[in-house]
Amino acid sequence: MPKVVSRSAVSSSTDAQPTASSAAALRVYYCICGEFILVIDKSLATLPRRKTDNAIIIRAQDSDAGKARVFKLNAVSGDPVLLERQGGHERQYRFHCPRCSLAIGYQSSPPPVKSSPYFYILTGALTQMQGQVPQDAFDGANDS
Repeated sequence: MPKVVSRSAVSSSTDAQPTASSAAALRVYYCICGEFILVIDKSLATLPRRKTDNAIIIRAQDSDAGKARVFKLNAVSGDPVLLERQGGHERQYRFHCPRCSLAIGYQSSPPPVKSSPYFYILTGALTQMQGQVPQDAFDGANDS
């Protein structure tokens, strides 16, 4: 067998300007069971919440109101759910954890993800610490 020799050199410059991609911090979120679910370009805690169910709003498509968030979701689609809301009904196309089937979020149009203007993350469904239950996981559990 021939001998394999490799050489590598690393160079860096303190004068180099940081690029947009190096400045962008990606956040990783997990299901309560520990399964990887979401990578997004901004902390979920800083995103707006929906008034009807307190779900976190992720802009999935560009519009006049703003640019879409950069995110990747690892979830499986489930059957749509029809909910009664004040003034009518709402159809939610739900997405679940591929490991434990916990409902993670929903959108207003059929799959695939990002086919709707917004994607909503359910309160308490995700955590940044793998294997740790988020503080808001049981919010509203005792509500009637």
